[in-house]
Amino acid sequence: MAENIIVLRWKQFIQTDASSGIILVLAAVLALIMANSFFSQSYNDFLEFPVSITLGTFAISKPLVLWVNDGLMALFFFVVGLEIKRELFYGQLSRPDQVVLPFLAAIAGIICPALIYVAFNYQDAVAMNGWAIPSATDIAFALGIFILFGKYLPPSLKLFLLSVAIIDDIGAIIIIAIFYSQELATNSLIIAGIGLVTLFIFNRLKLENKAPYILLSIIVWAAVLKSGVHATLAGFAVAWFIPIAREKSQSMSYQIEHGLHPWIAFFVLPLFAFANAGVGLTGVSVNELFTPISIGIIGGLFIGKQLGIFAACVIAVKLKLCRLPKDATWTQLYGVCLLCGVGFTMSLFIGSLAFEEQGLAYQTQVKVGVLVGSLISAVAGAWLISRSSNKLTVTKGQKNEKFKTSNT
Repeated sequence: MAENIIVLRWKQFIQTDASSGIILVLAAVLALIMANSFFSQSYNDFLEFPVSITLGTFAISKPLVLWVNDGLMALFFFVVGLEIKRELFYGQLSRPDQVVLPFLAAIAGIICPALIYVAFNYQDAVAMNGWAIPSATDIAFALGIFILFGKYLPPSLKLFLLSVAIIDDIGAIIIIAIFYSQELATNSLIIAGIGLVTLFIFNRLKLENKAPYILLSIIVWAAVLKSGVHATLAGFAVAWFIPIAREKSQSMSYQIEHGLHPWIAFFVLPLFAFANAGVGLTGVSVNELFTPISIGIIGGLFIGKQLGIFAACVIAVKLKLCRLPKDATWTQLYGVCLLCGVGFTMSLFIGSLAFEEQGLAYQTQVKVGVLVGSLISAVAGAWLISRSSNKLTVTKGQKNEKFKTSNT
């Protein structure tokens, strides 16, 4: 009986939109505990565990942490690609009037944090590699906080947050493709290109069997991995060749996205957080933690994100290019802008690419900056949207009371 209750509670929990964000937090906390306890060696051994795949003369050999970052995160970007395509074709980004405000907000929310980071690091050529780290928003965290603390806020604000995060993801993917790819291997790129062309042909022929798409997607990923372009981009590219239809029952794209979403939310992203959030603080001084890199990231996430997004919204609305989200106030919108400073997953990922060759010291500074900046943004955003949500509830209650009184 007790087991049935536990299973039921678990099913109810994972069906809530906030559950993935909560599990991400728990994974990050567990990583921090293990990295700073007598389990630290076991934690590092787990991350460095060698995993190899060999097929004839073709071989991929990497430590487990890179399989997570290059392999499982490619699956994450694949689902992101499917989501973005669905929203552009049939969803909230399919109408121009729905896109203007979040588009301008997202662009400002990418540029402003980068400028703040650069202001702290422009004299260090190596540190400048991390300029894009604070430009990312973690949609799972931000959405989870919004749902937990903004229950009574207008649905249009959730739509705005999702739209900004989606456009932000597109920006992050473009940045990774342009600035964080290595020297290119032509033969591997040709193989990847042939794979994508074949996927396009399958799409045009309306091939309904998923197996050929899966097989070719794996080949494209392996080719991109060997090409010097970051392997996660293969996942995003492949997503655009999966057949899509308005009716969910007839859309292979939706079926795959729906099938993979729980695995991404409850396995891939928590495992990534566990593998990348562990900051070893033993024997490290405050001066070593709060360097221009970490301060630039904190300032970019907490100040740059809210400043850029909110300023862009104010200017766009005042110029009558668009309107505020329906039924929302400026205070509520500002709370959502604060939540966009929760960078976590994407910021850690970009940080791992930016300082891939620089070693542990740089990665530690990135993790400290991302964790602190995201935490401050999360707390400030949660407090403000909770306060504005409570005020909204009180106002509604007063209106109902007045209505009852006038009727009597």
